Amino acid sequence: MPKSTIILMLLVFLAGAILPIQAGFNIQIGKTVHQPVFAAFASFLIGTIALFIYLLAIKFNFNTISASQSVSPIFWTAGILGAFYVASVIIIAPKLGTALTFSLIVGGQMIISLILDHFGLLGFTIKEINWQRVLGVLLLILGVLLIRKY
Repeated sequence: MPKSTIILMLLVFLAGAILPIQAGFNIQIGKTVHQPVFAAFASFLIGTIALFIYLLAIKFNFNTISASQSVSPIFWTAGILGAFYVASVIIIAPKLGTALTFSLIVGGQMIISLILDHFGLLGFTIKEINWQRVLGVLLLILGVLLIRKY
């Protein structure tokens, strides 16, 4: 496996590892102000500022933004999907626990990922569903059941 692939895999693993920590931070903000959706709003606001600073740091050419007019309106709903995800985690994780919440998230991600890969939807490379990939998802679901039970 190429070194660049290993580095990318480690970065993605780190990104996944950060999600429960982000959820915990957001939950604490929501508890403090007695409104979990405010925590999601604050998270997106601060994230937006951080991304804007990043774009400035890399000297992004803001003139290219006009090209985004050609993007289908459905793709702009990604922000709504992100808001739904963050708000749901803030509201639900304290009730279900971090392990169960994120194991269900991973299970849902894997099922949808198999479908997206199989059909090459949204521009993903086609990777057909096979018994090994289905077994992997079933083992994840078994893991969810074990986490829920114990």
